[in-house]
Amino acid sequence: MLSPARHRAVRRVTVALALSAALLTAGCGPSGGTGAHPAATASSPEGFPVTVDNCGVRTTYDRPPSRVVTIHQHPAELMLALGLKDRMVGTAFPDSAVLPELRKDFEAIPELAEREPSFEKILDSEPDLVYGGYGSAFTEKEGRSREAFADAGIDTHLNREYCGEKRVTMADTYAEVRTIGRIFGVPDRAERLVADLKDRVGEAASAVEGEPDVPVFVYDSGDKSAFTAGGKGLGTDLIRLAGGENVFADLDEVFGDVSWEQVVERRPEVIAVYDYAGSGSVERKKEFLLAQPALADVPAVRNKRFVVLPLTATLVGIRSAYAVDGLARGLHPESFR
Repeated sequence: MLSPARHRAVRRVTVALALSAALLTAGCGPSGGTGAHPAATASSPEGFPVTVDNCGVRTTYDRPPSRVVTIHQHPAELMLALGLKDRMVGTAFPDSAVLPELRKDFEAIPELAEREPSFEKILDSEPDLVYGGYGSAFTEKEGRSREAFADAGIDTHLNREYCGEKRVTMADTYAEVRTIGRIFGVPDRAERLVADLKDRVGEAASAVEGEPDVPVFVYDSGDKSAFTAGGKGLGTDLIRLAGGENVFADLDEVFGDVSWEQVVERRPEVIAVYDYAGSGSVERKKEFLLAQPALADVPAVRNKRFVVLPLTATLVGIRSAYAVDGLARGLHPESFR
């Protein structure tokens, strides 16, 4: 196994040789890149170059990426929904059951790791773009910083929910779809997908319009304290659109820890249980909550009102529209009879 430094050096030589060959034979430069190459720009496909500002990193794509590794499930599903299976050379960290209509394509993509793959493992796939879902995709202490990929001649894109700039809403989901559509030169597909997602959200929101908001507590995990969805993440907006109110919307985080005393004080009427690999089964989570004496008088626990959501469905990606419908049916079942 080559050392990271040696591997980056080899990659730079390979990219340089490929560029020289392309300039000699076709008069054009390499795909993508963090800076535009004059020759490549001159022969760029229609609609390119495309420049994207993403979480403080500006990238200019001279042409659509052709070899993409996705880290985390929601970027992979978004790409598949845009018909970009042929651009994907690897994915990693599946954490929920894949949408049935995408399952066959998802299973055809090589899985590089059960969690985030190593920098070297990603390099072995020779990507020209790495698309990460959580901030952990580009953890510097594990050698996967965006700078390290740039040094290896590989572009990166991080799901906007983890840019940390503001509260995330469904508008960010639509913007993410459109941005990926621009990067890959399929803006028309992106617009059609956005229209479909908006229709799904609109139908669910219309069904519960006028109903009183239901107080909702999100239980992700935790026993000594509760790890829950805060106000900066998309989950809060999904609850709002479904006719509810996140009782921890004032938590200025995407996710964060709160005390069980706080949960009791805020008296949620419904508990949204997030389901994903590695966090324990949904049934065990419910059993834990129902067995806590301190929670016995919480309305959601007393009435055993739970809504189960795949974690993937609560993030900036195509599943979020499905989550609004699932939440709305759980919060206001009478509106769907």
